[in-house]
This record gives sequence, structure tokens and C-alpha cells, in this order.
Amino acid sequence: MAVQLDEIRATAQRVAASHNLELVDVEFQGGVKFRTLRVYVEKSAEERAKLAALAAEGKVEDLPKGVPAEMLSGVTHEDCAVFAQDFGTVLDVEDLIPGAEYTLEVSSPGLERKLLRAEDYIRFQGSVIKVQTFTPVNKNRHWQGRLTQFSDGVLTIDLSAIKQKGKAKKAVTEETIAISLTNVEKANLVAEI
Repeated sequence: MAVQLDEIRATAQRVAASHNLELVDVEFQGGVKFRTLRVYVEKSAEERAKLAALAAEGKVEDLPKGVPAEMLSGVTHEDCAVFAQDFGTVLDVEDLIPGAEYTLEVSSPGLERKLLRAEDYIRFQGSVIKVQTFTPVNKNRHWQGRLTQFSDGVLTIDLSAIKQKGKAKKAVTEETIAISLTNVEKANLVAEI
């Protein structure tokens, strides 16, 4: 019996909302044995705004220096533990993962989080990102630079913001590159610490 990832995702969103959290991503890996369900959560937009306000006032002491508060998910170990307890119970009661054995892992998306939705590109404008495309752009599939703009499904990356390596170094003829979101195979933030 197959795992219904869409049902699991919808359930995770429902449970996360009850804890002032937002679902970032869900991954299911493994075969018959050693199956793992990974769930990435972060504080809701309202909770992140509160964290950013506290950080601006200097009232949050444990933020890494030089890291913008918006890049942090604000999720604590306790948030993950409480969510995992409630979500695990719902998974078992609703039998969303057939079979008895699986491991549930819950964590924040991290500083080098994946960029999955258009909202992520809007939120993280101004951040350094790494992008891999399905088809080459200027004879290269791997790009790294500062995301300067995202509009109409196209992300603009400032390549001069970071020293280019490999094929990208040879492919750079301009300071910016435009990549369609439909051509993005995977993308993630690059931590600037």
C-alpha cells in the first residue's frame, strides 16, 4: 500500500497551524524497512514578524550574529517536539502511513533551506542563493548569486555578489542572469555568516 503524501502534507499543515507553525516541506524515504518521514516546519508569518521585531530591539540574544532574522525559522527544539508528538498521534490514528514501523523526524528548514514556492523567492529577495536548472542557461546549469528580484515567474540573480566557480565562471558575460522558475530544478539559500 502506497503512502499518500498529499494527505500527509495536508494533515501536517493542519497540525502545524494549530501550533502557530507553517509547513515548509515533507519528504518520505525508504522502502519496507527503515522508512523515514521528514517534516520541516517554521514559525508562522506572524510569529516570524514578532521574532524580527524582538531582534531589531536587541531582545533576542541567541540569534547568530550577521544572520537576518527573516532567514531564521524561529522554531525551537520544543516546538518540533510538541508538533512531532501531536502529528505522530494523528498519523497513527488516521493510519496515513501503512505498516507499523517508520521514523518521524521534525526540524526547521535550516539556514540553507530549499526554495520551493514562488513565495519563498519573494520572501528571500536580497539573499544569496544557489540554483540548478533543468536546461542550461548561458551553457551552464549551476548558478550562485544574490537574488535581486522575482517577478512574473522569473528570478534575477546578481552574479557579481559572489565569486563564480567552474563553468559558471566561464559562462558569466553579464553581471545578472534571469532564470524562469519553471526551469529551476532545485534551489536553496546560501548562509552568509
